[in-house]
Amino acid sequence: MTRQIFLDTETTGLSPESGDRIIEIGCVEMVNRRLTGRHLHHYFNPERPNHEDAVRIHGLTDEFLADKPLFASLADEIVEYCRGAEVIIHNAAFDIGFLDAELKRLGKGKFRDHVAGVIDSLIMAREMFPGKSNSLDALCRRLEVDNTHRTLHGALMDAELLAEVYINMTRGQDALLMDADAGEGDGMGGTVEAVAVDFSAFELPVLAPTPEEAEAFDKALQDLDKAAGGECVWRKLEGVV
Repeated sequence: MTRQIFLDTETTGLSPESGDRIIEIGCVEMVNRRLTGRHLHHYFNPERPNHEDAVRIHGLTDEFLADKPLFASLADEIVEYCRGAEVIIHNAAFDIGFLDAELKRLGKGKFRDHVAGVIDSLIMAREMFPGKSNSLDALCRRLEVDNTHRTLHGALMDAELLAEVYINMTRGQDALLMDADAGEGDGMGGTVEAVAVDFSAFELPVLAPTPEEAEAFDKALQDLDKAAGGECVWRKLEGVV
C-alpha cells in the first residue's frame, strides 16, 4: 500500500528563524493513487501578530486566530496523521522549515523523522516544465485543474489542488510499475503473461457521422488543405471523404 499525504501550511510571515509561526495546516490523504477523503485541517493561535503582507495572502486575521488552539495541543495528532507516509509539498523547504521549528519547540525532533519521505512538487514541476512559471496557480492552468474558487491562499484548499496537480503530473507512471506482489520470491519482481484475445467475438458498432459532423470534418480538411498549400493526405485515402 502506498500512502501519500499532500500538505500545505499558512504562516504569520516568511521566517521561522525570526519567530514566525504556523497558523493553518491542511492535509489530504491518498492511498494507491486514490483520494480517501480523510483530511486533516486546523487553525492555530500563533501567540504573535501576523505580518500585514501575510494577511493579504491568506486573509487569516489576528482576531480570527485569537480563540484557536495552540500548535502544541495538536502536534501529536499531526505527527500521527503523517507518520510513515510519503508527504508531497509544493516548495517543501518553506513548510518543512516551519514544521521543524514548531516540533523543535516541543522536543519532538524534525518532521522528516516521522515520515517515509518528502517530495517537493515544485522541484518536480521545474524538471518537467523548465523555464516556465511553476506556481500552484500556473500548474493548475497548465494541467487543467479548476482553481477558480481560489481567491486567497488556504492550506486545505491548496493541499486539495496540489493532490489534483500531482495526479496529473504523474499520470501514466503507475502503468510502468509492476504489482509488488506478483512473482514474490522469484527474485525477478514477477513476470507478465500475455493473454490472447479473440476480437472476432466482439461486434463493434459503426456509427455514421451526422450531416453536421460530416460538414464540420470537411471544413477541417479544407482548412488543412489551405494550411498545407495543397491537398492533405486524408483526401487521398480511399473511403475517408
